Amino acid sequence: MSRVGKMPIAVPKGVDVSITEDQITVKGANGTLVRQANTLVTIKSDAGVLQVAPANESVEADAMSGTMRALLNNMINGVSKGFEKKLTLVGVGFRAQAQGQKLNLQIGFSHPVVKDMPAGVSVATATPTEILIKGADRQVVGQIAAEVRAIRPPEPYKGKGIRYADERVVLKETKKK
Repeated sequence: MSRVGKMPIAVPKGVDVSITEDQITVKGANGTLVRQANTLVTIKSDAGVLQVAPANESVEADAMSGTMRALLNNMINGVSKGFEKKLTLVGVGFRAQAQGQKLNLQIGFSHPVVKDMPAGVSVATATPTEILIKGADRQVVGQIAAEVRAIRPPEPYKGKGIRYADERVVLKETKKK
């Protein structure tokens, strides 16, 4: 059995988990997340602890038990604490500005780039060169951060572009004569 799948999930106070045959709903302070239940996995809830187990002895059920356990843990952490990604703009004149549910980027193009945030995701700019994306769903937060970074990824010679705050860009040496 999967080692990840064997670990129990502690449900903190203020988080409500409801499990039906076809879906799992997690409610908390940061919102509500819903996920389809997998038929290869059984989920048991008792006294604030969730236990995930494979429904049969197949390799697929064993693998899916670890996957579902990680997804459930991310849902519980998301509605209780939330997830965030921090992006940094590197380049002369590169600026970002959060305007409600829109992110306005001026990153060296001839026009400003406006990125709309989906429901459940908020964006903030502490300084003009820092972007903070927050939300309850880990997958959505990571996807939006990747889409913002893809607008102008860091280039390899000067390092200009949008990068994650903890990302290290290895610069190439320029061509010598």
